[in-house]
Amino acid sequence: MSIFIVMGVSGCGKSSVARQLAQATSGEFLDADDFHPMTNRDKMAAGIPLQDDDRWGWLGLLNEALKHREHSPHHTFLACSALRQIYRDRLSKNLEKLTFIYLRGSKESILKRLEERTDHFMPPALLESQFSTLEEPSDGLIISIEQPLSEVVAEILKRLQARSTI
Repeated sequence: MSIFIVMGVSGCGKSSVARQLAQATSGEFLDADDFHPMTNRDKMAAGIPLQDDDRWGWLGLLNEALKHREHSPHHTFLACSALRQIYRDRLSKNLEKLTFIYLRGSKESILKRLEERTDHFMPPALLESQFSTLEEPSDGLIISIEQPLSEVVAEILKRLQARSTI
């Protein structure tokens, strides 16, 4: 089946959206944060932005995890920041049926979300570095998050069905 990477800056709703998409399609949900080594988590928790050297091994692990699911009878939805094109290239290497779903939102609305959550290691102070790193994708789906979660998920499902991707 197909692989979908739900991407965007921290706080845009990647995990919530990917989880609901997986549930709606009887697919599998993966969270890229679960693949980070502890050194990366510790850096982010301390407010230190990750550098490319911190990401290469993590992106390789994610690519391998996706390759193992490429021929699964279920769709796979990975929540992953994938902020730069070079990261998306690494994630999608040797994968045929992969679609990026970019959750786009304003810095103000995402900052508000980050300030309201208490259960994540990524502090709001790193949002600026996320937006500085972000290279918006030119392919895949671009979805506004300036609407309720249920509408975001419904819009994605509708657009994926129109593409015959799900």
